[in-house]
Amino acid sequence: MTGRKIRILNWSSGKDAAFALWLLKEQGKPVNGLLTTLSRENHRVSMHGLRENLLERQAASIGLPLHKINLPYPCPMEEYNMLMQAALDVYTSHHSRIAVFGDIFLQDLREYREQQLGKAGFRAEFPLWGSDTATLARSIIDVGFKAIVLCVDASKLDSSFCGRTFDHHFLADLPENVDHCGENGEFHTFVSDGPIFSKPVKVRTGQTVTYGWPGTNDNAQPAKEFHYIDLLPY
Repeated sequence: MTGRKIRILNWSSGKDAAFALWLLKEQGKPVNGLLTTLSRENHRVSMHGLRENLLERQAASIGLPLHKINLPYPCPMEEYNMLMQAALDVYTSHHSRIAVFGDIFLQDLREYREQQLGKAGFRAEFPLWGSDTATLARSIIDVGFKAIVLCVDASKLDSSFCGRTFDHHFLADLPENVDHCGENGEFHTFVSDGPIFSKPVKVRTGQTVTYGWPGTNDNAQPAKEFHYIDLLPY
């Protein structure tokens, strides 16, 4: 891909990234590709735990090239930054380079992204930034996106929320301390269909497991447990 401008969407496989892509298309802003990080060891999308083959089916239905970055585990921040820099260097032939994120209100994360992207000659776009998350969650459902809850923070939600459809009933059942879009990491989703898809990505649910993520030595990120449901392709 060469030319004057390129816009790459950081694709998590979830609802916020999908809605951001739809919104940009509605605004006449073309997206040229999807960028996703995966675990090098188990071939699953970082944090979401989605199988790589389902990620590939998503991208094929959306009709955009998929650029995968394989991360080791554990992945120190220095190595993460180096791998991301190498991935972004692929696009240096473009005079205008834009990276899109589905972030909504986490200011420290936005500042980190902007700082790192600036080093790679990229500008960041945040189409959903500042949205009211309760309203945004309803909009994602109402425009026709179909999503499944992949994993939940065990300290905020019990395992029964895994595998549920992201719909108005799900939103109504969320505790008051859980953001409607899961912006604080309370839950993550997989989008299987919607207005950006040429056909649905058919899945079936497998086993639910609980997995612990270690904290950092400085306790900036405490250890946490997440419940995951394994989605399998039909």
